[in-house]
Amino acid sequence: MATINYQQSSQDYERIEQAIRFLQSHHHEQPALSEMAKSVNLSEYHFQRLFSRWVGISPKRFMQYLTKEQAKHLLTRSEDLLSVSYATGLSGPSRLHDLFVTCEAVTPGEYKQRGEGVEIRFGIHPSPFGECLVALTDRGVCNLMFVQNHEREAAITFLKDNWPAAKFTEDYGGTGVVIDEMMVLFQRKSSAPLRLYLSGTNFQIKVWEALLQIPPGSVVSYEDVAMHIGMPSASRAVGNAVSRNPIPVLIPCHRVIRKSGEFGKYRWGMSRKKALLGWEMAKFDLASPETNLLVSA
Repeated sequence: MATINYQQSSQDYERIEQAIRFLQSHHHEQPALSEMAKSVNLSEYHFQRLFSRWVGISPKRFMQYLTKEQAKHLLTRSEDLLSVSYATGLSGPSRLHDLFVTCEAVTPGEYKQRGEGVEIRFGIHPSPFGECLVALTDRGVCNLMFVQNHEREAAITFLKDNWPAAKFTEDYGGTGVVIDEMMVLFQRKSSAPLRLYLSGTNFQIKVWEALLQIPPGSVVSYEDVAMHIGMPSASRAVGNAVSRNPIPVLIPCHRVIRKSGEFGKYRWGMSRKKALLGWEMAKFDLASPETNLLVSA
């Protein structure tokens, strides 16, 4: 697969995030398009074009997806989402993660070795949600993290601290393909199987695997996830596991919110979580009628 150039959408994202931060601070005032545009130093015309290029809808419509009322509505519709996903054998066309993402867990012995004998290839790439670092082993993707404030060296250091005994090599060609595959999956199109190589406790991996059952354009609560891994009183522990997800987007931790409808925290920033959800909900809502079903049999 040839690497797609995401440089423009990555640049667009920075202004989208800036606009989302502005709206978070001024949502009670219901700012007009002109005020939104001014917050990112653009004219109304260019701001509208920016949004259309990035997600395909107006800024006003985009923000409607991110209201607490909309989130609560989705939670109501998604109450039994995970149960249905499990019951259907994970074969519905709307759940590409179940079909095309496979997970392999690091064994306890490998965990103790802290990556000894493992070769990790990594690269930093633009994406529609900002720069991200991708790390691969022969057994699959082992890390994906967004680069905060353009601090690339900090991201690389964090990766190496998580696999201290591993051997690291830059491989922008190999890791660039993962970005392409990630976006194919994120848009619910067919893809070659993508493997993940997960390092975590048994509980964390159980939570991360549960997140793979959440269809795009949907959200569930932390309590929902706890219920469907058979530990209904462990919602706080679920929250901790969600926050430690090593491969965001592919393991869609952004689709877990508070049962009150609040979006909750996100390791990569609240604005990015809202950008991910809003972008995904817009794509989901604009899809064909049959894909508007939250769960397909």
